[in-house]
Amino acid sequence: MYAKRAADANTAVRAGVGVFVRDQRGWILLEKRSDCGLWGLPGGRIEPGESVITAAEREVKEETGFDIKVTRLIGIYSEPEVRIVTFLDNGDVVHVIDIILEAQINSGELTCSQESEELRFFPKNSLPSAINIAPPARAPIDDYLKGLSGKIR
Repeated sequence: MYAKRAADANTAVRAGVGVFVRDQRGWILLEKRSDCGLWGLPGGRIEPGESVITAAEREVKEETGFDIKVTRLIGIYSEPEVRIVTFLDNGDVVHVIDIILEAQINSGELTCSQESEELRFFPKNSLPSAINIAPPARAPIDDYLKGLSGKIR
């Protein structure tokens, strides 16, 4: 998916969403990404003309098959140390700024998209190790596990 890189005048800035999708047990849905083999949150780019909530609902539906209801804001993450990335498929260098939300499942059936190797619900105390989590997802996951919300990094 990406490799770390320094920003320069050609670096694009892109807004995206990441979503903590919880099941009825309170377990967290993670996606093992097909582009890098690491675990992360369902989510992606906010398209022109979309609200943050609409983007979250669309991305989660596309990647997981679930219809969701956003329940709260976890935070906004822009730390350049882990969010300036080079996408290996096209070489684009992008500073990814993510709005991280929490949501509950309204309906749907868990379905893996082409973007995922695997989708799995994890109890909060049994998440994959940090080395197996995509770098941009690490801080939001840490904050979520600490019960934080409204974070700006």
